[in-house]
Amino acid sequence: KLLFLGVQLFLKPRMLYSKRILKCEEPVNLRCAIIRPPRDGGIRYRGLTQEQVILPVDYEIEYICRGSRIIVGPKVRKCLPDGTWTDMSQHSRCLLLCPRAWTSLENGRVLLQPPGPPVESTTLRYSCHAGFKLEGRNSSYCTKLGKWDSPKPACLCDRNPWRKKKLYIGALFPMSGGWPGGQACLPSAQMALDLVNNRSDILPDYELELIYYDSMCDPGEATKLLYDLLYTEPIKIVLMPGCSSVSTLVAEAARMWNLIVLSYGSSSPALSNRQRFPTFFRTHPSATLHNPTRVKLFQKWNWNKIATIQQTTEVFTSTLDDLEQRVKEAGIEISVRQSFLTDPAVAVKNLKRQDARIIVGLFYETEARKVFCEVFKEKLYGKKYVWFLIGWYADNWFKIKDPAINCTVENMTEAVEGHITTEIVMLNPETVRGASNLTSQEFLGALMNRLGGKNPEETGGFQEAPLAYDAVWALALALNKTVEPLKTKGRRLEDFNYNNHDITAEIYRALNTSSFEGVSGHVVFDAQGSRMAWTLIEQLQGGSYKKIGYYDMTKGNLSWYGNDKWIGSGPPADQTVVIREFRFLSQNLFISVSVFASLGILLGIVCLTFNIYNSNVRYIQNSQPYLNNMTAVGCMLALAAVFPLGIDGPHHGNDDGDDFRLWLLGLGFSLAYGSMFTKIWWVHTLFTKKDEKKEKKKHLEPWKLYATVGVLLAIDVLSLMIWQIVDPLLITIENFTTEAPKGDLDVLIQPQLKHCSSKKMNTWLALSPSSCSLSFFPSIPYHPFHPPSISRVVYGYKGLLLLLGIFLAYETKSISTEKINDHRAVGMAIYNVAVLCMITAPVTMILSSQQNASFAFASLAIIFSVYITLVVLFVPKIRRLITRGEWQSEQQDTLKTASSTNNNDEEKSRQLERENRELQKIIQQKEERVSELRSQLAERQALRSRRRPSGQTQNHTGPRNHCHNSRLPLLYK
Repeated sequence: KLLFLGVQLFLKPRMLYSKRILKCEEPVNLRCAIIRPPRDGGIRYRGLTQEQVILPVDYEIEYICRGSRIIVGPKVRKCLPDGTWTDMSQHSRCLLLCPRAWTSLENGRVLLQPPGPPVESTTLRYSCHAGFKLEGRNSSYCTKLGKWDSPKPACLCDRNPWRKKKLYIGALFPMSGGWPGGQACLPSAQMALDLVNNRSDILPDYELELIYYDSMCDPGEATKLLYDLLYTEPIKIVLMPGCSSVSTLVAEAARMWNLIVLSYGSSSPALSNRQRFPTFFRTHPSATLHNPTRVKLFQKWNWNKIATIQQTTEVFTSTLDDLEQRVKEAGIEISVRQSFLTDPAVAVKNLKRQDARIIVGLFYETEARKVFCEVFKEKLYGKKYVWFLIGWYADNWFKIKDPAINCTVENMTEAVEGHITTEIVMLNPETVRGASNLTSQEFLGALMNRLGGKNPEETGGFQEAPLAYDAVWALALALNKTVEPLKTKGRRLEDFNYNNHDITAEIYRALNTSSFEGVSGHVVFDAQGSRMAWTLIEQLQGGSYKKIGYYDMTKGNLSWYGNDKWIGSGPPADQTVVIREFRFLSQNLFISVSVFASLGILLGIVCLTFNIYNSNVRYIQNSQPYLNNMTAVGCMLALAAVFPLGIDGPHHGNDDGDDFRLWLLGLGFSLAYGSMFTKIWWVHTLFTKKDEKKEKKKHLEPWKLYATVGVLLAIDVLSLMIWQIVDPLLITIENFTTEAPKGDLDVLIQPQLKHCSSKKMNTWLALSPSSCSLSFFPSIPYHPFHPPSISRVVYGYKGLLLLLGIFLAYETKSISTEKINDHRAVGMAIYNVAVLCMITAPVTMILSSQQNASFAFASLAIIFSVYITLVVLFVPKIRRLITRGEWQSEQQDTLKTASSTNNNDEEKSRQLERENRELQKIIQQKEERVSELRSQLAERQALRSRRRPSGQTQNHTGPRNHCHNSRLPLLYK
């Protein structure tokens, strides 16, 4: 039963699942959910209860609109079996209907875009039949209020059918914004159009008409205006934008409409890209044309480090990228690169903090005022700084009141004084009549009349006005060149439309081969459509711009007027000049220490001479004079090291002197301390051993003392030789914190100190036997050559020798011996050396960067060590010999002995014979006494053998006492 129940439970879910599958395979009629009505409309339902929210298949709904609005799009939708409604891809909207009277035009045609009823957002385009001309706007737009935006035009009879055909130019002139260049460029372009239209040899059958808008130098505004230009009649044959940001937008989109773009004020290097902007030309040269001039000026004034600050727009970013590449090729570094979007305060502060001196600024005129207001606040101007700006600002751009800044005109004038501008030559400096039959000066006069007496300095784009003028002439001449080629193809300029690529190609070919003399100079375009021109260099002097030179990039020729003026004595340095100044040892200190060292050497010579001269005196002989001589020589070597330690400046140019000092100090220590240590060691060895060993070493052999000192000296020499070969000393430079000099000088003083060390100095000082020698006679870290850190700590095995010497001196302080009679003085000298080493080592390590203090402390430690050692060892000897006259008596005895030997040899021989006889008598007496004692000893042995053992003790006592009382004293006669 259990097995059967389990099988049922296993099969039951599968059976249920199979039933579900079969049920799902059956067709199911889904229903549709209620959808939302369009805005300003509703939905009409038929036979639907209020509770019903799901509609059946094939159910139909109808959209209805409020008021006078009509449905645009599907009006009725039907529920489909799949649960969706029909035509869901098409939106249904309730829109107002504009008057239909505008949709028809007598003697003309009306085109609706998009086709259908004239509802909101519908555009009507009007055109007249042949023989009629349109009076009014050629387009109307249905607004959201259900009204047309312009009156209805009319087609009137054309009374002059032979008049010129119009070719329309769509232009964007920035009358305001970052660069209000349209203020002067628009009158200039209109002036050129008037002249072109009046010429019978240029486009005789055509008339050029300018349709323009104010782009405000804003790409967003320009996008809207570009749409109006393209979708509003008449068709424009060419587009003429101004600002680089606007030209970038227009030129990139123009190819989609087969339009040529000719700019008069765009300088962005990014526009020199034929793949991105295939139909773009400009009479304004690329901003990169400034960069070769800037680099040339950097090289002229020997500047190798510059800084940049830019507004974050494409024109300035691409210009700066080109500048960075050019300065890199010229070996110039851009040390600081700052950018800002709207507020330059942080960027200017960063320039100040990073010590920027030569600064290239790339921004529009309005941002330039913001920048220099911050420059004034940060004091980033004056004789230490030079600013390079763009030259197409208005001449009085810094005097214009701007509510966006809180600086006065006086503040701005002070901040901008002396800056350099580079600008393309936009006005032909020569008196040449070009294609327009005007010279550059005549053009300026006509432009001034056109401006109505406005101040050129307050008129935006006045400098670029010749470029706009030549742009119109370049276009007119190019169009004129296309007339004949188009005739051969059966085409006319008036046949141009946005789908006609052939006419665009002819215009492009004509512009690309343009070459004529204009008021801005010779007009010619390169392969990228950019204008080639000279560069003008100006400087703001006394509040007005002065020409200081020209630069021809094609020939690399710089024409310099030589009238540049600087706030300081000349062009400033590209960075704070850091004067590297070595710290030299005070000459007065060096001379004073040298005098003491010289006196010490003189004292050492006196002591050495005294010791050698009196080496035959017994008192001097008992002090081991040869070891004392070594001590004196070692002291003089140490004092001699003071002189090269203090030689600096031009007197020392390599590290040979450092090796010499190292050897002097090392060998001096080995001789001086080694000889003293040897004395104290042998005193301790002789008088602290056990009695039986002491008898063996009672005789002191001098050659062993000398051999000990020689071993110490040989170890030093060998270790120093290995050190100099394996890891020689090298000169390193220590830099200190920069210091400001006295006075108003644009420099900083960089103190430096030279040190002499090897790569593994600490290892050698720890392993080298010379290390402790250099601690015994502490070294002097003087300038400019610092010896090898030898006063830092007591390294190596000689440190142990020093400590052992202190211990031995203490152990032998109470010992008195005639073999080395000055060991107490040697102990005092060892104490002196130990104390000075322990004090000098850490102090010189702390003072290693203070050349005068370190030299004074360490050299005086050497001098005091030597003076005390010489005084303690030699002065007592000199004093004793002088006060007691010991050297005189011993000398007299020596003279008398020599005289008796030479003059009375016979007397000496007789004296020796007499002494020989006396000694023989004494020997005979001693032999007799020995014989007598032997006989007594034999008698006693015989008596002792005959006596009984019982009375042996009693009998023995008597004779023994008798012998003691009567015979024993004879042993001591």
